[in-house]
Amino acid sequence: MAHETSDNQDRPAPVPRQADRHFRSRDRRSRPVVFAAVAATVALGTGLGTTLIVNAHAGGLSTSASASPSPSEPLANAVAAFATTKPLVDWDEVLGKAMADVSGGAQAKYSVAVLDMKSGKSAVYGSGSFDTASIVKVDILATLLLQAQDKGRQLTTQEKAYAKVMIENSDNAAASALWKDIGRASGLNAANRRLGLTETTGGSGALWGLTQTTAADQLRLLRVVFGTDSDSVLDDASRAYIQNLMGKVSTYQDWGVPSASTGDFDVKNGWLQRSQTSLWDINSIGRVTYGGRTYLVAVTSKGSTTMGRGISLVETAAQTAVSSFSRAAEEYGF
Repeated sequence: MAHETSDNQDRPAPVPRQADRHFRSRDRRSRPVVFAAVAATVALGTGLGTTLIVNAHAGGLSTSASASPSPSEPLANAVAAFATTKPLVDWDEVLGKAMADVSGGAQAKYSVAVLDMKSGKSAVYGSGSFDTASIVKVDILATLLLQAQDKGRQLTTQEKAYAKVMIENSDNAAASALWKDIGRASGLNAANRRLGLTETTGGSGALWGLTQTTAADQLRLLRVVFGTDSDSVLDDASRAYIQNLMGKVSTYQDWGVPSASTGDFDVKNGWLQRSQTSLWDINSIGRVTYGGRTYLVAVTSKGSTTMGRGISLVETAAQTAVSSFSRAAEEYGF
């Protein structure tokens, strides 16, 4: 197996395989949901000298009154609101149960984070820090754009040329040039504090590919890029710029989280074989559409024995995360 020549150099990715979009149905007997008033009895005053008793249980609601007068309209509205209250779902448990059978082998470790943009629900599975490899290129570009915003300027022609090939083709020379322009790790770290990334630390010296991050932080970055004004310190133009480039990634690099999509997607991948161990870091972040919803997904991994196995692990994790969220949203009415 060939070794890397630099810890910053990603190797060309193989032509992506057709992802298996069929997911196994999982046992739903154990549901990660707690209803606000299961097997509880709620007494509500009617304002008419009576008390309406509302019994909440797994099968629905039953009511009884201690006197014959009908409840007032405010009380009726309160009962209706109570009856339609959505269940309290532990989304980390939803994701955790789904990911229980996903493994990349004895040495491989991974973490996945997912956000349903319609409901706003999110979850993270797995922990620990990971080398970013080339997914940091999205962070580098976000930092460059934030710095340009601060100075009230547009990107230069050269900066735009670097940004285009850095994201669309994962060009390392372009990344190194922009890494230097933003002030390397110190510039990245300063920007990340404003972007809301609390678990990402820039790589030492010129080694941007060894920036340390978590799946949770990469999900925060995706929310900055694909969210709204309230989610981001980046303005509309900056967010649209990054989205556009992530939507044009070369076809031989569109593996990873896009395997979970049934429609449009935006992606940036990273892959790196470590010289000391010959094991692979394989990461993928992006936006996917599935079942009429939009999801942000970040998968980080390390320790795969081959690049192909690492890609398979990342794709399985992304597919499982998105499908589990989709099923839970449908089942629990989110």
